[in-house]
This record gives sequence, C-alpha cells and structure tokens, in this order.
Amino acid sequence: MAWSDTESLDHLIDQIRALEDDGLTPSDYFLDRLVRMREQRLIAGHSDPIGLDVLATRAYLLALRHLYHGKVAPQELYPDWNFEPRSSDPAEDLGLANSAVDDGNVAAAFALARPPHAIYGALRKSLHELRAIAADGGWPLVPAGPTLARGMRDPRIPALRHRLALGGYGSDVTDNVDYFDPALEVAVRAFQTEQYLGVDGKVGAATRNTLNVSIDARIGQLQVNLERVRWIPEITDDFVLVDIAGYKVSYYKNSGLKWASRVQVGRPYRRTPSFRSMITHVTFNPTWTVPPTILRNDVLPKIRRDSSYLATNRLRAFDPAGNPLDAAAVDWHRASGITLRQDAGPGNALGRVAIRFPNRYGVYLHDTPHTELFDREQRAFSSGCIRVERPLELVELLLDDAGQWNHQAMLAEMDSGVTRSVILRRPVPLLLMYWSVDVHDGGRVAYKFDVYQRDAKVLAALHRSPLLPDTSNAVRDGKCPGPMH
Repeated sequence: MAWSDTESLDHLIDQIRALEDDGLTPSDYFLDRLVRMREQRLIAGHSDPIGLDVLATRAYLLALRHLYHGKVAPQELYPDWNFEPRSSDPAEDLGLANSAVDDGNVAAAFALARPPHAIYGALRKSLHELRAIAADGGWPLVPAGPTLARGMRDPRIPALRHRLALGGYGSDVTDNVDYFDPALEVAVRAFQTEQYLGVDGKVGAATRNTLNVSIDARIGQLQVNLERVRWIPEITDDFVLVDIAGYKVSYYKNSGLKWASRVQVGRPYRRTPSFRSMITHVTFNPTWTVPPTILRNDVLPKIRRDSSYLATNRLRAFDPAGNPLDAAAVDWHRASGITLRQDAGPGNALGRVAIRFPNRYGVYLHDTPHTELFDREQRAFSSGCIRVERPLELVELLLDDAGQWNHQAMLAEMDSGVTRSVILRRPVPLLLMYWSVDVHDGGRVAYKFDVYQRDAKVLAALHRSPLLPDTSNAVRDGKCPGPMH
C-alpha cells in the first residue's frame, strides 16, 4: 500500500500542514483524521491500513490538484472567465505523484504542483511571515490624532516605527523614540509609494488607516491572490499584461519586462473586465462610437439639456443603416436605434491611437486627452476601457517594425488626421488581470486598494470546504484521479 511506510505518511502530513502558507486550509485535506489514524496505527489492534491508505491518497491528490489549478474554479465566480488553465497530462501527473511516494519524496510533488511564477513564492513567503507576526500578537495600531510629520514629537510615533518595521520598511526606524526623524520620513514615503497613497512623508488619516488595516485582513488578501496566481496559465511568449487594480500596463518580451506605464481603468460601476485576448491591430486617429450604455446613461441626458453638446464634442448621429442624420431633426427625448460617433482629432475620447483586440465587452487600450489624471494614485476613471500613458511607446513595440513604424513615422501618421488601422505582423497575447497585491524589489509585498471589491467573494469561496466525491473504490482499483487535472 502507498502509505504503509510511516515515514512517507509523516512527510505527507508535514506537507499538508505547510499548505497554510499557500493560503489553503489543512483541515480540508483530512489533517486531523490522518494524524489520529497515524497514532492509531502505532497502537496494536487499532489499525485500519486500507482506510488510512485511501484517506491519505485522497488528501494527497486533492492537495496537488488545488495547488496546480486552484481550489476555486474561477468560472464559478466569473462566468465569462476565458483563461486556459495550466496544461496537464493526467496519466503523466499520476505517474509523477506515484513516483514521489515510492521515492519517499512527497515534498517534491507538492513543489512541482505549485505555480512556477516568482510572484507565487514571494506571496507564500510573505503569508508565512504575516502568520508569524500574527501569532506574536500582530502589529500595533497607530492611534488617531493630528497629522504626524518630520520634526514632531508625539507619543504615537513609537507605534508608527514598530508598525513600519514589521512591514519591512527600514531597520533603522525601530528605535523606541517619539521623534519623527528623517529616517522615519523615508520609511513613510516608501510605504505610501508602495500602497498607492499620496506621497508626502506625513501620516495623515489615509496613511494611518492603511497602516491600521488588520493583519487578519492582510492575511486574507494574500490568500486570495495566491489563489489567483494558481488560476494563471504559464506564458512564455511575448505578452501585454494589464494590472487593473494596480493601474499599470506592462509589456514582456522573452520572459523579461520590456516596458511599463500607468493606466486609467473603469470606474467601480463600469468595471474593466478580466479576460484574455490577442492584440491584432492598432488604429491611428481613431473615431469613437459611443457604446450603448454610455449613450443611454451619459450622453443622451446631456444632449437633452444642451442642444449644442453634439457640435461641441464633434459627435455625429447615424441611423441603424449607417446613414447620417440631421441632429436638429431628431427627437432626442424619444431617440432609439441611433448611433453616435465622434470624429477623429483633438478631444477624441480615444486620443490619437487605439490598440485593438477582439472581445465581447467593446474595450480596448487607447490614448486619452485626460492626461492629467495619470498623476492620481487611484485611477479608476474610465467607462471600462484602458487609457494608457505614453501609448506610442507600446504601439512601437507591438508593431515591431523600426523601418516603417518608428516614433517619427507614427507622429507623421497621426498628424495626417486620417483614420488608419495597421495589422500587427504577429498578434500579441493580452491579459487583463486583477490582483490586489504587488511584489516589489526584495520580495516585499504591498497591498492595493480593492477598487472593485472582488476579494471578499474569492475569500469566501476559499473558506468553503471542498466537495469530495467518494473515490475509495477508484483508489482501490488503481484508478486514482489525476493529481493535477
């Protein structure tokens, strides 16, 4: 039997306990029952070798599957989820799992099942460290009061120093003194930068509230994002990644970061969706067709209040057949079947260039006339599309044709005022992902504002006990379900 060797069973129990660092719940994998049955095995006459073997195998395979694909099926939370899961071969996976048991190296099977992404290891390490801090009493709260700033003395400053030190923000701020010195200001600025706060080196209400988020809440945030990493497929080609909650876009080439910039994403009530697509073409001097929701909720009320709105915003009306309409002849209080299109040029909602990819949501990456909003820390301003800072730099990378489409050539194309679409020589994968954490240099984790309030749903699903079909007959017949499939 697979687990007749007590040492192998001990290794399995150790690995199940360590699943806590993966944000999983060890009791979901029969930890208490396995420990109790192991003890009973050591007592003569109280052994159930078949029952123990079946239970251990079920726990082993279920844990490997959850590490490989995630405990929660993302489609259950997001019906439109279209990411492909990590690839697997059930027969090969089962063979590797069996070999690991035979070789007494169960730990290797668990390590292999975990996502290979560097971010996963960093989040796992941070979760382990946070649990240790929590077990030691957690971190202190910084009491309310006037804004703390450099040069001040205040009895709350020792708590501030201790809290920042526990978060990894400078070993030289741990002195238990009540003076706000330059080193403490540096640590506060680093914290504010990584937590998407206004960076002024002072501890006002916003910074204090972020510092005072409970350690249990941060542990939950790490659990949620470890699960999200388990949902991600392995990608080795060039790709563009939009980090929705982090308000940034990155271009990866040959597995390395090539370019990054800030973005503006959808407002909480017009959320930018998470999905995968392929960037196929870019459009210079794009026109903008007003989406139906924006037309109904935003534009029509403005036209009804101000008849000059259409002309001011260079919007033209068309009937269902695409024929232009005389706006003055339209009854805008009973308008139906009308399309509004904004001409290319200054003030166009898409700016001077748009990056296109097929999707059912009608969203794309694009330039914007609202460049002043990129300086905000929280940048959920759009109606769902992704506004990109310095979009021409990304377009040049995507077109990948320095001879025909260098920076000067693109400027000349935009200056022509002519709407023109250019097909990419090779489509580039695009991933629009939602994470509420970041990993910075040195592996330090920063926590983002959960702008779309998505974490709670994932955390609740993680806390549910898994539904476990009775596989005992399959196990006894040598037909164990694949561990990673």
